[in-house]
Amino acid sequence: MRLADAVLQDCLYHSSTGLSLDPERDFGLTSYECDARLKIVRNSLDRQQQLLWANNGPSLLIWLQGPDCSGKDGVIRNSLRGLNPQGVRVSDFQKPTESQRSENFLARYRRKLPQPGVLTVFNRTPYEGLVSDLADGYIDDQQATGRLQQLLEFEAQLAQQNTHLIKIYLHISKEQQKSRLRQRFINPEKRWKISAADLAGHQHFDSIQNNWNQAFSKSSTASHPWYILPANNKPLRNLLFCSLIAQKLEALNLQWPQPELPFALEDLDRPYPPLD
Repeated sequence: MRLADAVLQDCLYHSSTGLSLDPERDFGLTSYECDARLKIVRNSLDRQQQLLWANNGPSLLIWLQGPDCSGKDGVIRNSLRGLNPQGVRVSDFQKPTESQRSENFLARYRRKLPQPGVLTVFNRTPYEGLVSDLADGYIDDQQATGRLQQLLEFEAQLAQQNTHLIKIYLHISKEQQKSRLRQRFINPEKRWKISAADLAGHQHFDSIQNNWNQAFSKSSTASHPWYILPANNKPLRNLLFCSLIAQKLEALNLQWPQPELPFALEDLDRPYPPLD
C-alpha cells in the first residue's frame, strides 16, 4: 500500500518538463485509495518522527512553496496531524517588513532553523527572496544571481549541520486556483483568507509560474532537488507530501537510543528513601 518510489521520482523537477507537467495527474489512484494509503504512511511517519525526536541529532527541514490556493496550510495541517508536537515546528513567512528588508534576506529564515531532533516546515521559502523580490523590483538581475549563490551555499551549510532539507512545490492549474478563489468568496469561513494580492497573483499566474520554473532550473540539484507535486487533487497532494517526508526519515535509518540507564530495574522494588 506504500507509494512506489517511481511515483515520487516522477515528481522530481526536470528542466525538460518542469511546471508543464499536468497538475491534474493522479497516477491511477482514486481519492479513496489515496486516503487509505495515507493512513499507512501516517503510521510510518509517526514512528519515524518519534525516532528523530528521540535521537536528538539530525533534524528535518521542509521548504514548502506554491501559488495562492495551492493548499500549503491544508497539506501541513493534514500531514502533521497526530505527530508529537514537542518535535514539530511550523514557521510562516509572509511579505518581509521594512526592518527585515534592511537585513540579509536569509536572516529571518536562519532564526527559524530546526534544533536537533525537530521536524520543521517553512510555509513559503527563502526562494521568494529571489523570485518575488526580482519580480517586484526590489532587486536586479545581478543581485538575483548573488542571492541564488547564497541560497545554494545555505543549503550546503544545512547539510553540514545535519539538517536534512526537502524542497517541495505544490503545482496547481490556473483554473483550479480560480475555482478555489471562488470558493473563498462563497464560504464565509474562508473569506478571511482573501487578500488583494490574490487577484494580482491570479492575473499574472503564468508569468509567476515561469519565474519559478527558471528558479527551479538553477536550484534543483542532485543533493537538494525540488519536488513538484501535482496538487489539483487534495487527497493525492496529501499522500505525496507525507510520503516524501516518511521516505526521507526512513533513509536516515535511525535506531532507538540505548543510553546508559540512571538506575537498575531492581531499584523499583527497593524501599523508598525518606524524603527530607
